Amino acid sequence: MAIDHLSATFAAIADPTRRAILARLAAGEASVTELAKPFDMTLPGVSKHLKVLEKAGLISRGRDAQWRPARLEADRLREAAKWMERYRVFWEHSFDRLDAHLRALQGEEKTHGRRKERHRT
Repeated sequence: MAIDHLSATFAAIADPTRRAILARLAAGEASVTELAKPFDMTLPGVSKHLKVLEKAGLISRGRDAQWRPARLEADRLREAAKWMERYRVFWEHSFDRLDAHLRALQGEEKTHGRRKERHRT
């Protein structure tokens, strides 16, 4: 059975803590201790988040003596962004149609408003 990378990516980034970890790793690799600093959680708690991210292919973990730096692996995020791109296009077209419809309604209001003024005089 093939691995559904897109589902794994979205499941991993569904959690705000994991999204914050990815944002931090976008600035460069970091240790578990460094990644845990902004959060009110234990190192094992952060490690669990890192395992989810690693399993989804969003990060990789190295080993340098006792230091195990985590680094961002952006390929899976790129796949997710590419998948979402077609929906951005859909929404842009929907907003364009809505904008045209609203302009048409505003034009009708102006036309009907002028007619009412003419009937009064």
